[in-house]
Amino acid sequence: MDMDPSGSGGWRFAQCFGDKGDVEDITEADIISTVEFDSTGNYLATGDKGGRVVLFERNESKKSCEYKFYTEFQSHEPEFDYLKSLEIEEKINKIKWCKRQNTAHLLLTTNDKTIKLWKVFEKSLRVVSETNHYEGPRPLPPPSLRDHLKLPRMMFQENIIAALPRKVYSNAHAYHIHSISVNSDQETFISADDLRVNLWNLGISNQSFNIVDIKPVNMEELTEVITAAEFHPQQCNVFMYSSSKSNIKLADMRDSALCDRHAKCFEEEEDPTTRSFFSEIISSISDVKFSHDGRYILSRDYLSLKIWDINMESKPVKTIPIHDHLRGKLCDLYENDCIFDKFECVWGGDDKHVLTGSYHNFFRIFDVDSPNDVVLQADKSAFKAKKIGGPLPNKNGLKNGRPGGLREAMQSETLDFNKKILHASWHPRENTIAIAATNNLFLYSAA
Repeated sequence: MDMDPSGSGGWRFAQCFGDKGDVEDITEADIISTVEFDSTGNYLATGDKGGRVVLFERNESKKSCEYKFYTEFQSHEPEFDYLKSLEIEEKINKIKWCKRQNTAHLLLTTNDKTIKLWKVFEKSLRVVSETNHYEGPRPLPPPSLRDHLKLPRMMFQENIIAALPRKVYSNAHAYHIHSISVNSDQETFISADDLRVNLWNLGISNQSFNIVDIKPVNMEELTEVITAAEFHPQQCNVFMYSSSKSNIKLADMRDSALCDRHAKCFEEEEDPTTRSFFSEIISSISDVKFSHDGRYILSRDYLSLKIWDINMESKPVKTIPIHDHLRGKLCDLYENDCIFDKFECVWGGDDKHVLTGSYHNFFRIFDVDSPNDVVLQADKSAFKAKKIGGPLPNKNGLKNGRPGGLREAMQSETLDFNKKILHASWHPRENTIAIAATNNLFLYSAA
């Protein structure tokens, strides 16, 4: 990703889907809660707080990486747990694509309690075109002779995109599901809540195996929760899960049926001189991702991104500060609950770049092997500008001889903490990224 003179790293605004009105007019149900490319990059899925899933497909008629609406369906409905007197939101927490076996698409969607496997496919609608009572809309008299009887004929009307729930995986989680991950064998997947990780077979919906359980006998002794979980991209027996205690545990299912004894634990020792009231909150890991080759782990906490080598548990190979400019505002962020925001992190398709979001609809792309990085903003002004971006300055405050425009804006006092980039996805084969900004889906591309 070579830096161009504009400082945007070659990234350009490509598309935006969704209502382009003011933030004040946004309906809660329209806020995007997850976004995910499929393994080919030809399809893109978003889920929202209203329980809807919207799919986009690549527009092959365009030379650039552009997408068009494919289909939309209601995945989850609001429910009520009568035993616990709790409302279960319809909000889609995660979407994961399964690899295609035929022309149909399979994808897993989950809300807080129930996971569903959806089959999305093209279906041709046929209608009865010829009967004994009608010729088109015109009614006919009943046939008087047997020879006048006609056999009804079916005629093709149109192709539609249908979505059917193939399996419903329910009643396995006492707490809110925050992660699902499909195994590389394409036969199993894991689901994780605050205290447990369960293993499922895609074909069996009424049985799952509990493979991690950190629930203490006495809940008053609870000191940590699971925050994210993911399968290794190549080794079907290996998965990882992160915790609120700033560690990542790697587990091997060949070792034992219950993987409470981890194979590796990635944790950096805390500097006691920097400890404060907020230390535990800001060090809680909000997201973890394996690199595509499975060699590295990317983790995100409130203030930073960390890249871990799977062979070195003691410290990350690279720590990238994201929110250092917010250290002085932690009290305010605690008061308005923003300190609990869970930012996701994403690897680029080539494993050479990483992406994460920030406030005021800023998001940042970092070069893994160099200090190069780019600040972009998923903003309505991108519609008009058609090109957006700014450089991050180096230690001298300059980059490529230019001042860091968006970097300075990102550190200003006028940040809007209601605008935040929590969810993003990176095309597996190209430099195209999908960014969820409240109720809009932004697409950016780089040459």
